[in-house]
Amino acid sequence: MSARSLDALFRPNSVAVVGASADPAHVGAVVMRNLLGGKFLGPVMPVAPDLAEIDGVTCYRSVETLPLTPDLAVICTGPESVPETLRELGRRGVGAAVALPPGYAKLEPAAKRDLQQRMIEAAAPSGIRILGPSGMGLLVPGIGLNCSLANRDARPGRMAFISQSASLFTAVLDWAHTKGVGFSHILSLGDRVDLKYADILDYMASDPNTRSILLYVESVTDARSFMSASRAAARNKPLLVVKPGRKLWTLFPPGPDEGRDEVYDEAFRRAGMLRVGEIDTLFDAAETLARARPLSGDHLSILTNGGSVGVMAADALLDGGGRLAPFDAEADAALSPLLGPNWSRKGVVDMGVDAAPSLYADALRALLRIPGGSAVLVVHVPFPGVSPEATAKAVAEVAAKTSRTVLACFMGYDPAGGDALKILNNAGVPAYATPDQAVSAFVQLARYRKNQELLMEMPASLPEAFAPDPEAARAVVERAFAEGRLTLTDPEAKEVLGYYGVRAVASQLTEDIDDAVAAADALGYPVAVKIVSPDIPKPFDVGGIVLDVTGPEAVREAAQAARRRALEHVPQARIEGYVIQEMGRRTAAHEVTIQARVDAVFGPYVVFGQGGLAARVTRDKAVALTPLNMSLAKDLVGRTRVSAALAGVGGQPPADLGALYLTLNQISQCVADLERVAAIDLNPVLAHQGGVTVIGAAIRLSPEENPNPHRLAIRPYPRELEEKAVLRNGREVLLRPIRPEDEPAHFEFFKHLSPEDLRYRFFGVVTTLSHAEMAKLTQIDYEREMAFIATAPGQGGKPETLGVVRASTRPDNATAEFAVIVRSDQKGAGLGRTLMEKIIRYCRGRGTKEITGQALMENGGMQGLAEKLGFSVVRNYDDEVVEMRLPLQETADGEGGLP
Repeated sequence: MSARSLDALFRPNSVAVVGASADPAHVGAVVMRNLLGGKFLGPVMPVAPDLAEIDGVTCYRSVETLPLTPDLAVICTGPESVPETLRELGRRGVGAAVALPPGYAKLEPAAKRDLQQRMIEAAAPSGIRILGPSGMGLLVPGIGLNCSLANRDARPGRMAFISQSASLFTAVLDWAHTKGVGFSHILSLGDRVDLKYADILDYMASDPNTRSILLYVESVTDARSFMSASRAAARNKPLLVVKPGRKLWTLFPPGPDEGRDEVYDEAFRRAGMLRVGEIDTLFDAAETLARARPLSGDHLSILTNGGSVGVMAADALLDGGGRLAPFDAEADAALSPLLGPNWSRKGVVDMGVDAAPSLYADALRALLRIPGGSAVLVVHVPFPGVSPEATAKAVAEVAAKTSRTVLACFMGYDPAGGDALKILNNAGVPAYATPDQAVSAFVQLARYRKNQELLMEMPASLPEAFAPDPEAARAVVERAFAEGRLTLTDPEAKEVLGYYGVRAVASQLTEDIDDAVAAADALGYPVAVKIVSPDIPKPFDVGGIVLDVTGPEAVREAAQAARRRALEHVPQARIEGYVIQEMGRRTAAHEVTIQARVDAVFGPYVVFGQGGLAARVTRDKAVALTPLNMSLAKDLVGRTRVSAALAGVGGQPPADLGALYLTLNQISQCVADLERVAAIDLNPVLAHQGGVTVIGAAIRLSPEENPNPHRLAIRPYPRELEEKAVLRNGREVLLRPIRPEDEPAHFEFFKHLSPEDLRYRFFGVVTTLSHAEMAKLTQIDYEREMAFIATAPGQGGKPETLGVVRASTRPDNATAEFAVIVRSDQKGAGLGRTLMEKIIRYCRGRGTKEITGQALMENGGMQGLAEKLGFSVVRNYDDEVVEMRLPLQETADGEGGLP
């Protein structure tokens, strides 16, 4: 992505309208009317060969005859002319174009695809960026820019709204006008021939005029770039999304190219976004996140002068998944002197309907001091003689002196004109007209906090014993595919899973009853007997499974009976044999199910939930995108109702949750590694005190001859980049990409850095780093940044970090900025050069054109190393910094960086 071109789109100094028209109904006339009717200060130049002027503005015959090169062009000519217009604009040096060709929507799908391809080819030589085609254009209210087809303008504000829906674009403008909502940007993506969500999110994330980013998403086509941009943006600003179809897909399953809604939901959550259900809620939530202080937990205290209203608010909170704050002895001691001995101790504090403003202040102050609460909701019911404005002022004064979140609901007042709500909002206290709105806001805050924590949480390390053998597993899969089979047998599936450490009960595939008896004798009794048929994917449903079979004759009878029942249900079924399996009963075990699937948009994901027949009724399941780690696996299990039983209830022993989390990681790794695998089913799975036992396993393969090896929406840990190196002192180190699990070792690494080294690295005094700051250093997105650490066994054999080099790459991969630091007691062994050569090779391998860096003027060691590696070193004496640059790709004159 070219930053210059997006500046041309969002901050143009001049605009040309190609295809401007005097016909009021024409697209070119609507765009001209909106541009001239706004407050845009730059020149607007209509290109219309048959007109002399439009509304007093001189028209030009062609792009070549424009008196100056516009930053932005709006194309309003017919679809067929768009590619040539883009070439003309590109030759003139225009940075961006909004394509709004009339008649485009009526084209056949094949004609649209052909036109889009020709547009891409026409824009490629100049790098001009394209918004559209189709869509409604864009508005940047802060500079008065309205090059859209909307029938009204928008107020300036701090929210960016990005819509995939053209109809919603105008509806939101009308809604915002009545609500007084303002925007930094509003744009309609249209058919996304060039600019996509990722491009816009990257720009908005760094835009100082945008405080929060709001999306209306119908579909995502570039999952990996979407996830990378979303995760990066969500670390800096609230990112909220509306995605329709939550209920519709339960009635009508998505098509082969459409992602499942529950996977979209997980992707939004994994990216740190907050998904809301409707447009009204979207903007309310954005305002709440912008105003409210960060939550410290999900417990809410309710302070009110109306007991019934307080109870209703508590019900709404519990229905929404929130929790009431616990009131302990400390709360009793703080509130009883104010309210008497009979106040409610169930999360709701009722002060009485005539509570004075001073009582509100004192009670709120007391609640904010109680350790168990995360936030307080103040609900005021009108009462004669009690001034709502005075009460609001008292609440606002207390809220201003706390770091905790305070929300307010003042009932019975006009939200637009009520002075009480204005007092609270002006003081930065989110205020609402109804308890339901206030509680909904708190639940959204809690969900947003959870998503942000998930984005920054340090995962526990996987056991060192987890050492999968993907090549051996791939050999089993490829053998079946070569034989023309898309379904592995039960023993084959268990063999594949065994290479990933999954424990499964033994089973054998047999072709006839005599072989079945021999297999049962070998495994030992009791056994289970199951028919094998490509026409019956679920033998249990047709009576094709018999359990607890004891003895050879019983095996014969069970096999014959299972075959007979199956053929009664499916007379034409091919019975190809029997699976004989040892029984896997475990004491006090819980039956769960584990699956892996491949979504059409976001790629592989893991499903966990309750197992057995009850699962068909409860539908208790949750999904998580791959790759997983132990923390994400824990979160996945925790989002199901069966998790409560797994933790141990009613005197039952708890299951080994660590083993369960590991099994989920093993399945995640398997479906991530084996691109030919389309689905994995483990059912039943027994989770018990001794671990996890897999009873049945099935693996289905994709029919594609060459499946996509990059199908994961989140790039996994790039193990292929690991390599060993030997330093000048003979010490062997492992150079590998950094992992989130490295956070504790990275804290230890920083303890071994001198104040001078820290100042050289961070250009200032740094003593400690917080968890959030360290998470940004260790939890990187391998798709757009890289950090290599040098690690080696230290005292006691425990690995220690000796040095780190990182490169942050621009989204267009034009440049990468590096930073390197070596532990102060490890200098002189050549580790700095080793790390720099590693990052240079990596950046060159991914096609980055140039690597750059900065150093303080006094950091002579870095300057010397950079010069040895071929960097140009330019000293800026005014800023006391050194600029270092190294071209990585060979230029036309043969210049290039370190080989």
